[in-house]
Amino acid sequence: MLVVQKYGGSSVANPERIKNVARRVAEYYRAGHRVAVVVSAMGDTTDELLDLMGEISPNPPAREIDMLLSTGEQVSVALLAMALHELGVPARSFTGLQAGIYTDEVHTKARITEIKPERVIACLNSGKVAVVAGFQGVNREGDITTLGRGGSDTTAVALAAALKADICEIYTDVDGVYTADPRIVPDARKIKEISYEEMLELASLGAVVLQPRSVDFARNYKVEVHVRSSFNYNEGTVLKEERDLEKKGVVTGVAHDKNVVKIGVFGVPDQPGVAYRLFSELAAHNINVDMIIQSAGKEEGQNDISFTIGKNDLAKTVEILEDVVKKLSARGYTYDEKVAKVSIVGAGMVTYPGVAAKMFEALYEENINIQMISTSEIKVSCIIAEDAVERAVNAIHKKFELGNGV
Repeated sequence: MLVVQKYGGSSVANPERIKNVARRVAEYYRAGHRVAVVVSAMGDTTDELLDLMGEISPNPPAREIDMLLSTGEQVSVALLAMALHELGVPARSFTGLQAGIYTDEVHTKARITEIKPERVIACLNSGKVAVVAGFQGVNREGDITTLGRGGSDTTAVALAAALKADICEIYTDVDGVYTADPRIVPDARKIKEISYEEMLELASLGAVVLQPRSVDFARNYKVEVHVRSSFNYNEGTVLKEERDLEKKGVVTGVAHDKNVVKIGVFGVPDQPGVAYRLFSELAAHNINVDMIIQSAGKEEGQNDISFTIGKNDLAKTVEILEDVVKKLSARGYTYDEKVAKVSIVGAGMVTYPGVAAKMFEALYEENINIQMISTSEIKVSCIIAEDAVERAVNAIHKKFELGNGV
């Protein structure tokens, strides 16, 4: 069996944990499996490098940010390969470039465009473990790129797809996907199996177990993913196609996200093309917009447009809005950083009426005001005050009785 394993930063945070990972990999290798391992930077290395960068420059070139951040994974793969050799397991380490991971040109949040894993395959065929740096690749110019926070997940799933692996195991500091964040919901329950679509929504809506793009890769290339803890041998959560699942409930889980800013552009002329001009400008600067609501303005012939972005994009968005508001002859804009998003997700929602109303009832009973609402066939999201998010998640989790499953 060909297995791709990914170990996150907490799993390789220090030498003893790296040795622990090596022992787990060695168990698979000695059982006769071919193993490729994707590794993140050690512990808080990426944050430490960002702090170091901040002491040098407040606004460094994106290319140099990637050059700096990619060094964290290079340390991890070399140390893990050494640890495997100490156990008598032959291994070779690879950077993203050496593993044939090619990306687009966008620095700090690049997307994988192609994987040419010839050197990884040759390593596996020669009876060695391949240890691949996560989070990084190379663009057409030969420059190092990084894939954004959680990018090692995407590296692992994309590599598993390219290698046609039998399974991709994502090892982290939690032992699976839960019905809510167990750190704030005491009776949150581990989900045994979940569909790609549900996991993609949960990941996009704030569940930090997997990067959304990794789930998208898994869905598109039908990679079976098993999310497990590197600190125990418990069964985790398996991601697979919905038709293979036995659905037991309407709502699968509750997610929350505090990395949200609500933007309001008011007094926008009620004319064709206005929304296009606003959001195309944001897209041109690689700013991801989530929820969008347009409503009638206070004056006839004008509208107000509200939308949400990630907090890390706020400074750039404000800079863009200063220019776009003038071009659109809008009255102005405002933003609120003290908001959060709370969401419910479930493939069964599409066939059950009243699910959204039940969520709204839970928030009403906690006297929590809803500022924005967004829905799809399998999710409902609300923007609320940031200081109410933990009460909201617990209330919704209880309302849908998600802690009572098996």
